[in-house]
Amino acid sequence: MEHREYGPPEKRRRVRCILLSVVGLLLLLIIVTVVLGLSLRQNTDKLNPTFIARCQEFKGYDCEKMWDVFEQAYVGRDPCDVPMEAYDPFIAAAPLKPACNRMMFWSKTKDLVHDFTEKRDCYVTVEDSLLGSVLDGLTWCGKEGSSETFTTGCPGWTDCVNNTVRSFWNRVSTAFSDVACGDVTAMLNGSIVTPFHPASIFASIEVKRFDFPRVKSLNVVLVTQNKTVTNCTNASLKDLQKELDQGITYNCEEVTETQIQDCSSHPEKPCGACW
Repeated sequence: MEHREYGPPEKRRRVRCILLSVVGLLLLLIIVTVVLGLSLRQNTDKLNPTFIARCQEFKGYDCEKMWDVFEQAYVGRDPCDVPMEAYDPFIAAAPLKPACNRMMFWSKTKDLVHDFTEKRDCYVTVEDSLLGSVLDGLTWCGKEGSSETFTTGCPGWTDCVNNTVRSFWNRVSTAFSDVACGDVTAMLNGSIVTPFHPASIFASIEVKRFDFPRVKSLNVVLVTQNKTVTNCTNASLKDLQKELDQGITYNCEEVTETQIQDCSSHPEKPCGACW
């Protein structure tokens, strides 16, 4: 005869409820673990295909090799301890070439500048080069003890000085300004109080590397709008002039955003007529 233990109905119901709760909790933990794992896997994988696809738009480069060299700068490192120099091999793998009289620098005018350079072949920015293009608008970092690349959980621009992304843009901007030559143009924002802000990459790195006679002149295009708060007499622009190497001539023009956009849309207009 089969032996069974019988207890009060209430006790059996409590036991079943406890068992069901435990099973439900275990299933929930399994689901969360799987979803989180997939999510992290997606985050670590999505930078590589974007990098490779953008790289392949430039002819003559081994993009897989470029990725390998790029990763070596930060993988396995504290994301707040990646100095500019860590990217030296990556910069060397795709040296920036001078584009005399066509090099465009910018500060707080990114969207307008890139809309202009995309539609007109007058100027080139660092983001138009392979080095700048493959990582424009992206976030990445490594972690100590890990061989992966992460795109979430990385320090922000101001969280630490030597963070992965900030060090890269400081380094590639240094390389870009080092090959600036002839007449250089900079598009600055006339809708802010300090268009030449000392903390900007343009002020802290790029201008400081404009050497005469390699760079002959700097033409500032100060973009104005209806709510413009500065003009070419702005105090920060006076500071800009003081930063320039002796011998570099300086010019500033106030140009409306509408005028620049109009010039972008009419490729038949000569670039010199845009401002």
